[in-house]
Amino acid sequence: MAAGKDPKVLVIVLAGGEGKRLMPLTADRAKPAVPFGGIYRLIDFALSNVVNSGYRQIVVLTQYKSHSLDRHITKTWRMSTMLGGYVAPIPAQQRMGKSWYLGSADAIYQSLNTIKDEKPDIVAVLGADHVYRMDFSQMVDQHIATGAGVTVSAIRQPISLADQFGVIEVDAANPNKIQAFREKPTDAVGLPDAPHEVLASMGNYVFDADVLVDAVTKDHDLEGSKHDMGGDIVPAFVSQGAGYVYDFKNNEVDGSTDRDRGYWRDVGTMDSYYDANMDLVSIQPVFNVYNYDWPLYTSYGPLPPAKFVHGHHGRFGEALNSIVSPGVIISGGRVTGSVISPKVRVRSYSEISDSVLMDDVEVGRSCQIRRAIIDKGVVIPEGTNIGVDHDHDRARGFEVTDSGLVVIGKEQFVTP
Repeated sequence: MAAGKDPKVLVIVLAGGEGKRLMPLTADRAKPAVPFGGIYRLIDFALSNVVNSGYRQIVVLTQYKSHSLDRHITKTWRMSTMLGGYVAPIPAQQRMGKSWYLGSADAIYQSLNTIKDEKPDIVAVLGADHVYRMDFSQMVDQHIATGAGVTVSAIRQPISLADQFGVIEVDAANPNKIQAFREKPTDAVGLPDAPHEVLASMGNYVFDADVLVDAVTKDHDLEGSKHDMGGDIVPAFVSQGAGYVYDFKNNEVDGSTDRDRGYWRDVGTMDSYYDANMDLVSIQPVFNVYNYDWPLYTSYGPLPPAKFVHGHHGRFGEALNSIVSPGVIISGGRVTGSVISPKVRVRSYSEISDSVLMDDVEVGRSCQIRRAIIDKGVVIPEGTNIGVDHDHDRARGFEVTDSGLVVIGKEQFVTP
């Protein structure tokens, strides 16, 4: 790379996740394609961060039940080809043998043609299913300045939660340098400047392109490797003294507030997915989707505005402390503390509280819905209660989490 010239960056988004812990939401789609926050898909957060960071060459590696994800990317994420921009979904192609992706590092190895064709200086490897805002150009700048083999982004977490994350322990003399990379330790060491905190990996990595190619090629032939970026590639760099960390608290994003600065959620379980949705609906949201300086891009089609009708004789079409998407009609019902996705219909005398309703859900008259996630296309018959009697919910085939959250799958049949 010539001195003083901006690096050419290729972004690889790892979007092959099966998302078993988000069943039944992932029964018909890959985890990055799961709807979130009314109008978005989970992958929209990673891709919005990338384009807001100024990067326009993006490949998305897919594998598990990818049709919904591929369709969303193709319809939504179109760049100016005149300026060389693209977002290209790439399925497992068996280019290197007769096997599907064996891990995240193997996914990159099997897709090395994307790096060789683009000839970037830097490759950023990102996860596809986290909710956050981040300017990746600042991480790339640090990577270049330190001469790192790999730079791993990390977020500070209480040391009491260390056993839930891949934990990065740093060199006390050089807090940017990784001393150890440990998976879910029970005896984690706190940070030099904050002994009560640890750095948890966010699943985002930056490499010099030639270094990444060499690393995944060697890993491919390594006996006993699980071919995983966090489990194999990063520890190999750390053992060579070439692993560095980028502390997420140093990332400055345009338009962020004191309340949502540094927000990052791994929505890997049903309860964490629900909690992240609920973070959006408070008066001062923990995560602010109304930051127009760092926009979240998506597409929800040619839908009309939301409509609220009826306001007498006990029929009140209203929504409080909620997100209501385009195409929604709340016809004499009441919604509180909820996320309502496009084309949902709520009919008279029904009450929905603390819930997430996805596209095309129809709620009949006189229904009670509490702390529920209802996937696309579900029809709720008149007089149905959900989240009121958990034994009855289970008897009807609904999933009920340990915290009492009720989950109904896509187009699942519902009886009163």
